[in-house]
Amino acid sequence: MSKDNNTVQISIYGQEYSVKAPADAEYIKKIAAYLDEKMIEVQSGFSTTQSSTRIAILAAMNITDELFTARKDQDSGAGEVEEKISTLIELIDDSL
Repeated sequence: MSKDNNTVQISIYGQEYSVKAPADAEYIKKIAAYLDEKMIEVQSGFSTTQSSTRIAILAAMNITDELFTARKDQDSGAGEVEEKISTLIELIDDSL
């Protein structure tokens, strides 16, 4: 099932953009607000104003780090669940 493309006005780091995407307009705005927040956070770590390109790259690196960390945690959690299930199966087998 495909959705129609929505055109949504967003603001990221002081720039206005018109984005056309096959997603809910509120979801697109939420993503844009998150990126805007991350870019402002990165800039706040510098004592001088940096170029928007540099800020965007550093924000992208931070967001990618969050993604990789979340994936690692998810993979780790899945391994722990499988280990617990195996232990429970062994306990059940031993008691039968």
